[in-house]
Amino acid sequence: MSLFSKARILSESGKYDSCGPKACEVNIEKGLGGIYTAKAEHKTCRLFKTLMTNACKFDCKYCQNSNCKNRKTATYKPKELAKLFTHLQKKLDVHGLFLSSAVGGDVDKISEKMIKAVEILRFKYKFRGYIHFKVLPGTSYELIKQASELSNRMSINIEAPNKSALSEVSSCKDYKIDILRRQAWISKLSKSQTTQMIVNKFSSDKDILKMLKWEYEKLKLDRIYFAAFKPVKGTPMENIPAEKESRQNHLYNIDFLIRRYGYSFKEIENVLVNEMLPNEDPKLAMAKANFDKPVDINDLDYEQLIRVPGIGPITAKRILNKNKINSFRELRDLGGSVKRALPFVKIRGQSQRLLTDF
Repeated sequence: MSLFSKARILSESGKYDSCGPKACEVNIEKGLGGIYTAKAEHKTCRLFKTLMTNACKFDCKYCQNSNCKNRKTATYKPKELAKLFTHLQKKLDVHGLFLSSAVGGDVDKISEKMIKAVEILRFKYKFRGYIHFKVLPGTSYELIKQASELSNRMSINIEAPNKSALSEVSSCKDYKIDILRRQAWISKLSKSQTTQMIVNKFSSDKDILKMLKWEYEKLKLDRIYFAAFKPVKGTPMENIPAEKESRQNHLYNIDFLIRRYGYSFKEIENVLVNEMLPNEDPKLAMAKANFDKPVDINDLDYEQLIRVPGIGPITAKRILNKNKINSFRELRDLGGSVKRALPFVKIRGQSQRLLTDF
């Protein structure tokens, strides 16, 4: 099998690892996909996302890689992957590598091949750019340590918010030992760690938020990604309906409010209905719960301002720096969304839109 044939198979198989809610494939060469735009170390980065192999012994019921029958499998040799990435770096202006793998055999042997490929990139081809190394469940401490010394970011997919939910989709992984223990190791060895959860019917939003809280507080993760379940033909879960993408996106909204705005989990739990987030913008839902009537925008402190829809941290700081604003037009000029903020704030005693303000 040619190197580009392998690359087509393995980049397609690697598309299920999320780079974010709007990550998108941007370029194709000879039918090769797997090049995505994502945020890496606070910069926009063009990543080549691929698996080392797509042959897998695990029995994850939603994953196409767990069912190796009637489909093509491929495996890179370490030097092949390093050579391919260097080619893509020169020809397609790829800035970084997102390397994961299915588990077709011994976990440590596959991890060793992944590490070898990265070593070739670092030492032979002198690549100093971004590398995201996906740790496989059950990988030994020593290999995780080696990978941490070569990569910029590491992750292991927890897939589910608890042991019970994971058991619904896989019987091969010990949630505490194979996954959470490895996460704890990564948190000590790597400067940056992320993870991913599958959003499906086996977990409530409350389950997910509870685990999200634990991950951020105990393991100091940089980011948690979410992937709405989509049935894949040929898998045991092919007849289960796809999860609504809006649910995934609302979880991303919540994650952003926690990381960037400092929202508490108690605030979020107050708007849950039957352990699920309402089907609307979470910030709007919480504002409806917290503001029983419009309040004067000049009476609000920073923490109150950022809880008003249409006002983010930058706009809140601008409002406070002015000491007082006198019109909705002024709010707009400071970067706020008047349309979103209007139901919750008033200015000069006015809570309705004034034509003279625009």
